[in-house]
Amino acid sequence: MSGLYVHIPFCKAKCRYCDFVSFADHDCMGDYCAALLKEIRLSAAALPKREYESVFFGGGTPSILPVGAISLLLHALKESFTVLPDAEITIEANPGTLTEEKLKEYKAAGINRLSMGLQSANDALLENVGRIHRYREFVQNYECARAAGFDNISADIMYGLPGQTVKDHMDTIEALYRLGLDHISAYSLIVEEGTPLYTDIIGGAESLPAEDDAYLMHKKGMEFLEQLGYHRYEISNYAKPGRESRHNVNYWENGEYLGLGLNSHSAMRIEGQWLRFANTASLPDYLSHSARGVRPLAEPPEIIPEKEEMFETVMLGLRMTKGVDEENFRKRFGKSMEEAYGDALLSLREKGWLLRENGFIRLTEEGLDFQNEALMSFLDD
Repeated sequence: MSGLYVHIPFCKAKCRYCDFVSFADHDCMGDYCAALLKEIRLSAAALPKREYESVFFGGGTPSILPVGAISLLLHALKESFTVLPDAEITIEANPGTLTEEKLKEYKAAGINRLSMGLQSANDALLENVGRIHRYREFVQNYECARAAGFDNISADIMYGLPGQTVKDHMDTIEALYRLGLDHISAYSLIVEEGTPLYTDIIGGAESLPAEDDAYLMHKKGMEFLEQLGYHRYEISNYAKPGRESRHNVNYWENGEYLGLGLNSHSAMRIEGQWLRFANTASLPDYLSHSARGVRPLAEPPEIIPEKEEMFETVMLGLRMTKGVDEENFRKRFGKSMEEAYGDALLSLREKGWLLRENGFIRLTEEGLDFQNEALMSFLDD
């Protein structure tokens, strides 16, 4: 399976916790889109042909682009690459940037999945972390998206926010269930150095929930989502039957993907070698590469040794509740997981962290809670 990722690095405003490569300055938005169109054509000409089963517009906030821009980019992708007719095509969108006109445009262009950034249904929490919207706007945009014909809508929520309680998190889950969301991603807040929120926490102006409370949000939220019919298929992702994100599953299966746009990353097998490469994170450099008609790579592609590729396949696959497909692993590497990681598998089974079921090797619920520690066993094997 192969996926296309397109990075749109513009936002209406930066959230206080965000350290992504994104900008609230929109002066060069038109230049960026023109450069992105060039990169699409340059990459298609330079890389081996693939059939792409998913497309994902991420950011930043892709829905901040003016009407017509996303359609133009998607048309260029379909012209330049082989995007399968039944491909999953997702756009990330934030309430406060969506309109009825944009939603109709996305639907007409072929986008069939919407991923909306909510974070919480509590307006005070949203305001405190610098979100541009309130829950009311999320509901309005969601209802507008349904009216436009979107039948596959996901929402991102966060737990562990400053001032957040277990009840706040559960209330948000219940609100989304009542609306009828098809997919929910529930992420723990990670406070990144250099962000305004980090500065406030270090300086004592803000405080995070106690570690036990944040863990309760995770555990109770997970149990509640399962009760409501959302299957946990990855550490932080829950879906109604058949609504798992195909694009993200490809990442977790260590499949091929091509990243386009500022600071985007790629992994592909080319001439028998597993390669990883990334675009520059500098916007001036990105635009300069475009002006010169060259791909905006930060550095030459890196050849990934088989041992590292194997570990990445296990590391990513064990994020999913189904685990790693043993037959696919054998086909990819010419050896079984037992042959590659016998000691690690035995050690984790003895701890009660790992199971083998129906041709998959997976972590138990306890193993998923201690995933980082579990993965160290594979590094030591």
